[in-house]
Amino acid sequence: MNNERLKASFRDPSGFLFRRNGKLYRQVNQIYTEEYKFLMDSGLYFTLVESGLLIPHREVDIVPAEPEAAGKVIQPEQLPFISYPYEWSFGLLKAGALATLSIQKRALKAGMTLKDASAYNIQFYHGKAALIDSLSFERYREGQPWAAYRQFCQHFLAPLALMAYTDVRLNQILKIYIDGIPLDLASGLLPFRTWLNPALLTHIHLHARLQQRYSDTAGKKTLPSSEMSKRAMEGLIDSLRAAVRKLKWDPQGTEWGAYYQITNYSDAAFNHKKELVSAWITRVNPGMVWDLGANDGTFSRLASQKEIFTAAFDIDPAAVEKNYRLVRANKERNLIPLLLDLTNPSPSIGWHHRERDSFLERGPADLVLALALVHHLAISNNVPLPQVVDFFADAGSWLVIEFVPKSDSQVQKLLSSRKDIFHQYTREEFEAAFRNRYEIHETEPVDQSERTLYLMERKKN
Repeated sequence: MNNERLKASFRDPSGFLFRRNGKLYRQVNQIYTEEYKFLMDSGLYFTLVESGLLIPHREVDIVPAEPEAAGKVIQPEQLPFISYPYEWSFGLLKAGALATLSIQKRALKAGMTLKDASAYNIQFYHGKAALIDSLSFERYREGQPWAAYRQFCQHFLAPLALMAYTDVRLNQILKIYIDGIPLDLASGLLPFRTWLNPALLTHIHLHARLQQRYSDTAGKKTLPSSEMSKRAMEGLIDSLRAAVRKLKWDPQGTEWGAYYQITNYSDAAFNHKKELVSAWITRVNPGMVWDLGANDGTFSRLASQKEIFTAAFDIDPAAVEKNYRLVRANKERNLIPLLLDLTNPSPSIGWHHRERDSFLERGPADLVLALALVHHLAISNNVPLPQVVDFFADAGSWLVIEFVPKSDSQVQKLLSSRKDIFHQYTREEFEAAFRNRYEIHETEPVDQSERTLYLMERKKN
């Protein structure tokens, strides 16, 4: 039987994810069957699914992956792409935090509670933050504190506060601390004025000191036992929600945040480029598109508006945040904007380097858009064209790519402060390099510009 247990699904004894014949399933272990039954009978599952806060699943009658431990098997709706918190803009992380708190609030009303508050259990489903793990709940017992409080603060509140008060790029610390940013580290990095914020004082600064005070590193001190009434638990959730809501970040002042306002395209050139890209998307008819260097998602939407799931990646936090705000404002269902540095993309991290997949391991896409991008890789970052080709060939089957010659004003800006050592950066060398891995189907000059668009298909051999 073809079973493949997901490498990231091992920490929760309640169950695990596995694939069989390309389909995703979740085994519910016997030790969790009573809690699962309570979740379903309480109506909480249906309430959360109807509100878009939980990915739906269905119960299936198949042989479990590990029959000796199994209670039942469910099949969750499979998402086209899994993203991670260090790839989220401020708004995405904030949406994930508020969704987690809303789920906990509704769970309490149904007599349950979240036993964890991991940001990795949140994904963006039809444009909204939603929980992907149906086994994250347990029955609430009067007097018990919220077991996931510390995890919520480390996964959501601490990085949001650092992004809002210190530097928006500090969410990248989540790549190092896979279980959230330690509160003592966050407390030390936050400015003094956050000590005057009652919510941040309580949930980060004093919380960090309490952890240090009762740490067991010396083998002598442990956290004291504590009880929390249901009313107090609801007050805690309300306090956290108010703290998250008040955190804000204004997306401006970055290098590419206003790219389309300063580009050298004429209106005619810009519109012609959009027409070409849109026509080629229709021709390829992909199931999933990756737009690399997407900026605010203008060209990403040429795919997503055709009801094609599109992941729009950019290195600039302001551009990604603006893109996400458009997604929210327009209630878009098929587009997710994400942070990604193509010269240092998300690696495989976690236990045995297998808990969180690298960027390319989560592909390939059916179609990759690489518009106004190659000159940044080849000139700004000194990546030779053959290596650029290999990267794109690993990323997707089809490629829409733009060549921008040295005579273009944007390339001249890149060369203005450095010696031109890029003698192989020519259209002829560009085409020769890509022909090693691709069949070039179409080549079209962009009207009123020196730029050229290509539609390519990766060679099968």
